[in-house]
Amino acid sequence: MIDIRPLKSSDQAAWNDLYASYATFYGVSQTEQMRAKVWEWLMDPQHEVNGLIAVQNGIAVGLAHFRPFARPLAASTGGFLDDLFVAQDARGLGAAAALIRAVEAEGRARGWSVIRWITAQDNERARALYDKLAAHTTWQTYDIKL
Repeated sequence: MIDIRPLKSSDQAAWNDLYASYATFYGVSQTEQMRAKVWEWLMDPQHEVNGLIAVQNGIAVGLAHFRPFARPLAASTGGFLDDLFVAQDARGLGAAAALIRAVEAEGRARGWSVIRWITAQDNERARALYDKLAAHTTWQTYDIKL
């Protein structure tokens, strides 16, 4: 059984390991200072970023970070799922789906109109799950590096 719950201060070491693995998975260079900043955000109830952790048999196996975003054209607020990661040895056990469903439930409780996220085009295993849980849109993503 997988338990999904909000992050708490005692989760820092397990979260740090998971988040470092997430950065490695995507080939993103990340420092301890960067993770410390994100942890600070997650522990600040006034910050927009929220975090969930997936725990199985007392071991943290996954994480999700999400936040609200304004949707001017829809005159509503949506939820953006920024980060979703499940440890390699826990994949296929339902943690990712449970984390997404928990973000969905939080969005419903907050009155959000949508939960949105992006993933790498070649993240085929995750995309197979996402295609079961959500509608794939036709929108393309662009970045301007600042």
